[in-house]
Amino acid sequence: MPIDMSTSRAAAATRTTTAPRRTHDDAPDTASRFARLAALPDGPERDALRDELVTAWLPMAHRIAGRFRDRGEAVEDLRQVAALGLVKAVDRYEPERGAFESYAVPTITGEIKRHFRDRMWALRVPRRVQELRNKVRVARRELTENPGTREPSVADIAAHTGLTEDEVSAGLEALESYSTLSLDAELRTGDDGYSLADTLGGPDTSFDVVVDRESARQGLRRLPERERAILYMRFFEDMTQSRIADQLGISQMHVSRLISRSCARVRQEAMDIDRDRDASES
Repeated sequence: MPIDMSTSRAAAATRTTTAPRRTHDDAPDTASRFARLAALPDGPERDALRDELVTAWLPMAHRIAGRFRDRGEAVEDLRQVAALGLVKAVDRYEPERGAFESYAVPTITGEIKRHFRDRMWALRVPRRVQELRNKVRVARRELTENPGTREPSVADIAAHTGLTEDEVSAGLEALESYSTLSLDAELRTGDDGYSLADTLGGPDTSFDVVVDRESARQGLRRLPERERAILYMRFFEDMTQSRIADQLGISQMHVSRLISRSCARVRQEAMDIDRDRDASES
């Protein structure tokens, strides 16, 4: 029986255009199983089918995790995060809304990105800075693809990404801030080595003096002129109570009482000011 070659070619073309195309080899045909899963009530049978679907799509999750290798996280940990995203995708997928792969890929990718955003930074930084870091990292990779290409400048990256130079600088700083150094980390300069802790300053007691002086300023201004003079001679000129008494023509005991009373009044006013400030801030 003669074969109509044109008819055969047309049928082959029809099969080619109508046959489902898979983006990757690790995308199994599970449409019927997902339809059955959606119809099953909670119970052992549904749990078993759910586990079967997760296992079937696990290679795809591992492939997506592989895209994020060499970013400071072990591949096995990334695969676990991807598997968690896959489980979420299986649980939330609605068959009538399209192919599972088109839903699972962004779900798994989003889970991995959240892992990097929330768990991998040693210091918590704003999401905007994290986004700038990613844009700058990708731009540097794209601008240095060709061998022998010089390291791109801030201006080069800004022109490539459409960011401002200030935004690029923030992204570059974030590239170096993904992890922290121990305070015991040794820093070398010349022949001498020192730790990061050696560069930290210590407490400066002079700041406490400034705070105390500013707190007492208003109370001192409200004292009578003689009491202010007595406190100045005692605490700024370091005069004894007896010498102050001789200079003012009063008894040493009276000088002692005036000093105690004036200090108590200034202290109380300073405490009232601090209490009112704390109340207004709260």
